[in-house]
Amino acid sequence: MISIEEELQSRWQRGTLPCPAKSRPMQLALLSGCFALSAGCATEPPNTFTFIADLPPDFAYVAAVYYEPEQGQTCTLDRRDNLAPVFNSQWRTEYKPDARITIRKTVKGCPLVVRRISLEINAKYGKTRGDFSGDEGMVIVRKQLEDRYKQSFDATGENIIYGQCEWWFRTSGKPRILRKILDCKESDPQGNRGTGKPFAAYALDQLPGKTIKLAVRLAEEERPAIGDTWVKVPNGWKRCMGDNFEDQYAFCFGNKTNFSTFKMVDGRICTIYPGCTE
Repeated sequence: MISIEEELQSRWQRGTLPCPAKSRPMQLALLSGCFALSAGCATEPPNTFTFIADLPPDFAYVAAVYYEPEQGQTCTLDRRDNLAPVFNSQWRTEYKPDARITIRKTVKGCPLVVRRISLEINAKYGKTRGDFSGDEGMVIVRKQLEDRYKQSFDATGENIIYGQCEWWFRTSGKPRILRKILDCKESDPQGNRGTGKPFAAYALDQLPGKTIKLAVRLAEEERPAIGDTWVKVPNGWKRCMGDNFEDQYAFCFGNKTNFSTFKMVDGRICTIYPGCTE
């Protein structure tokens, strides 16, 4: 089995169990036992958990859920028979923040169990289809998991994956159109950014009936995507000219007086970002 370290590095029944019918004294005894141990006598754990997201405006997530044969099973499936269900694949038009995810299922006689959820975190910064950027995250599930990786659920059955995203801005092409790159990192509950992507790991037996919540904040300040191409001024950032307007790299190289205009995605010609005009 691939370890969590290897996977991260490589990718960056529901039912009832009624008490048996016996004689009346036995029924009363068993009924008492059912009340005392209702979990054992009434129902099995649910075969689903819930994934939800609390995201900034104009953000959406896409979740692809991957399954593999249960541990100890020797069955195999063609790829077309074990395609990952995808939630919010049409996130621009049909976005739902809640997803009910099946833990175990059987396909063509092969018992499968959820192994990982690959997450896309997408955000729009303009009105056209191309005015968006995205980053990624991941949820890992294992039958056994070392305590140092395992997340814990609170009394309500919820665990929160915290993250913080930043907008990085740059210019592109001869018109120097402003484009944005979304960079998301794991964070603590206070919003302090870590170094890795949003990530959490769970043991299989933790998941039935639980809720995993992706909570992402957006950093208040944006910053240049490439160093030494913009100069910080009191009201924002100004784009260095470089050699000339056709210079696609246009590094400042210490010249903090010669700046160029640039074009916003809405068509405005600007001299300063984010306010456009000084």
